[in-house]
Amino acid sequence: MLRRQDVGHRVVVRRIVGVRNDRPLYTDALGELVEITETDLTIATSKGPLRVPLDEIHRAKRVPPTRRPNATDVIALELAANEAWPAPVQDTLGGWLLRAADGWTGRGNSALPIGDPDRPLEAAIDAVGRWYQARGAQPLINTPLPLAAPVGAALDARGWTARPLTLVQTAPLRSILDATPSRARVELTRTPTDAWLAIAAGRKGGLPEAARHILTAVRQIRFAHLYDESGALLAIGRGTVTGAAQWLGLALIEVVPEARRGGLAQEVIGALARWAAEAGASRAFLQVEERNTAAIALYAKLGFSTHHSYLTREGPKP
Repeated sequence: MLRRQDVGHRVVVRRIVGVRNDRPLYTDALGELVEITETDLTIATSKGPLRVPLDEIHRAKRVPPTRRPNATDVIALELAANEAWPAPVQDTLGGWLLRAADGWTGRGNSALPIGDPDRPLEAAIDAVGRWYQARGAQPLINTPLPLAAPVGAALDARGWTARPLTLVQTAPLRSILDATPSRARVELTRTPTDAWLAIAAGRKGGLPEAARHILTAVRQIRFAHLYDESGALLAIGRGTVTGAAQWLGLALIEVVPEARRGGLAQEVIGALARWAAEAGASRAFLQVEERNTAAIALYAKLGFSTHHSYLTREGPKP
């Protein structure tokens, strides 16, 4: 049977639809698992979303994606994501990227092994460790899967631990635009307001100077603000357009607790998608932890599916 950790993955569900000659009749549904509750599950099929009561399910399991992205596609998207979330300190180890941002976010403080490090793998991992230890930081390596599976295996042998799996999801802008309201309540600015930064700081546990660099040091960028009638900021979001393929990168989509479940996140995403479309983008990406099932369910309704995933691997602390 499927579990919450299967949300965001492709699944097949066999359900009972009737009985004929004292034998049950079955039908199969294939798609991406959007949501699972105590009573039913929802999958995004090629014909649209399908809700299936759990008591109708005979068998359900996760299946491989229709097509795994090739290495070139993964590398291009990872580089676009790096451009959208630029650490203030960046170095290279052959084709690997080394990034530091005073410890603010795993993405900003990890090595990205997406090319040839110009040395044997074990020596490359040693060099990553020395680079971070020289800065008084714990070595971190983001391993896009399955591209960096050999790196992950080498880290396993060294006893490196892993943070929760992160899904890199993508969607055509057209599907986002079709699924979001075209209301004009969202204000887009080139710089974040103090109120915007306060909400972001609350989510990320503060905003050091390195964080402000990451948030603002992108050429094509917009910060979304959604206010109520009294002028209180209810929802925020950040959008960037980066990469050769002109990807919209979505980040920090946040709604204040008292205003959640009112469709505000969709409004923010829709406004950023319309801006990105005007800027020449045609697809969007975001990164979400696999265990954040509520967010994954929302994104699936907007047309997002998992492109690839990554683990942030943790080395020995200094």
